[in-house]
Amino acid sequence: MQTLGDLSRWADELTASDLMPAMFVGHGSPMNAIENNEFTKTWQKMGKQLPHPKAILCISAHWETKGTFVTAMAKPKTIHDFGGFPKALFDAQYPAAGSPDLAAQTVAAVHSTKVTPTQEWGLDHGAWSVLLPMFPKADIPVIQLSIDYSKPPAYHYELAQELAKLRKKGVMIVGSGNIVHNLGMLQWGNPTGGYDWAVSFNEKIKKAVSSGNHDDVVNYQKYGREAQLSVPSNEHFMPLVYALGVQQKNEKISFFNDTPNFGSLTMTSVLIGG
Repeated sequence: MQTLGDLSRWADELTASDLMPAMFVGHGSPMNAIENNEFTKTWQKMGKQLPHPKAILCISAHWETKGTFVTAMAKPKTIHDFGGFPKALFDAQYPAAGSPDLAAQTVAAVHSTKVTPTQEWGLDHGAWSVLLPMFPKADIPVIQLSIDYSKPPAYHYELAQELAKLRKKGVMIVGSGNIVHNLGMLQWGNPTGGYDWAVSFNEKIKKAVSSGNHDDVVNYQKYGREAQLSVPSNEHFMPLVYALGVQQKNEKISFFNDTPNFGSLTMTSVLIGG
């Protein structure tokens, strides 16, 4: 396994043109980790085309805490935080190394709040279900940053802005969630369609992202009923806020896997730079 080593030495080696891409990934069903479908094919393609990062910092919808934490163990476990799926999914492992060094650098980068390193948690399916198809060799160190459920979106955006400097040190920052995520209103017979409100909200958020209007993303509640239905709880939306927080001025944006799923999910994903 590759180990991270001392991040500080990379800062001297990299120039602005070497800024590591960042992304928000709509992860959808955990089954995407082991299925061969349109989403996983795109992830596989991106893993081959994107620069190979020194390390990955993932903000997953599936790690919510009171306070902000970062995984600091050398060997994070693969967490199967779901139920009712086939044994093949529970058998899946993602044995990437962790990085106490990157965890320490993450703690040092943030001044707006306290980030606490922890030996708890590991890699939940918001992280590994995406990384397994994208970087199947698991040869890149991965750490996770938790989402403080007690804080408003603006808190997360400001925290992300402080993390942006890690991109200059070879770190790929990945937010993993879904723009529209309402499991209570899924339409199982509609795998490639979306409710009118889901499609409309998704398009409004895409427009804000494309135009660099981050305020409309952070203040997504302004979209009223569409926002309430699309984001009944915001843990899947916050990883997008983190991804936009690390975007640099005039940095290019592109979308991938831009499709609705089962009525009340959207897989729309965002690549920043790259």
